[in-house]
Amino acid sequence: MRNPPTAFAGAALTVLLLSACSAADPPAPAATASPAPAYDLPTRHVRPGERAVHAAPVTDGDTRFQVIGLQTGLDGFVGSHGEWQAKGQYVVVRIVAENPGRTNSRFDAKRQRLLTADGTAHAINAFAQAIKRQPDTLPLGAEVRIEMDLWFDIPKDARVTGIRLFGDPPLGVGGTTKGAEVPLR
Repeated sequence: MRNPPTAFAGAALTVLLLSACSAADPPAPAATASPAPAYDLPTRHVRPGERAVHAAPVTDGDTRFQVIGLQTGLDGFVGSHGEWQAKGQYVVVRIVAENPGRTNSRFDAKRQRLLTADGTAHAINAFAQAIKRQPDTLPLGAEVRIEMDLWFDIPKDARVTGIRLFGDPPLGVGGTTKGAEVPLR
């Protein structure tokens, strides 16, 4: 026998390792994932006449949207320098627009469409947007998040069913996006 101590040591080590792992041993505790840290933001109440919308976020192109508020049936409004009446009814949709990416994107309020039960897709009312000091277009920097209103003037008897929100195409992709729809019932 050439290496009897080495053969004996290997066999002894194998027996020792196998006996240490028996079915009687309790299983190792499962690793629990810690929740991701979150910002402490104060709760905000809806504005007078507005109702909170609890819709899931949607993404179109490089923009993530969340609808958070809705006002319908407004006859008119007062801006910082005047009062203006609706031709039909004003509808105000409060949104959060966010660029979760690493490059700039562009938000264009004129592309957003309010949907009504008759199948019509209504554009924003540029005059109301201007009086209420809401932007037409603005750059969304990387990881920037904004909150704003979209003002629409729709027929008095129209029933709102949703909104189609349009983001900016990803960097290097030409054309336009198809939009993401959020129900508003």
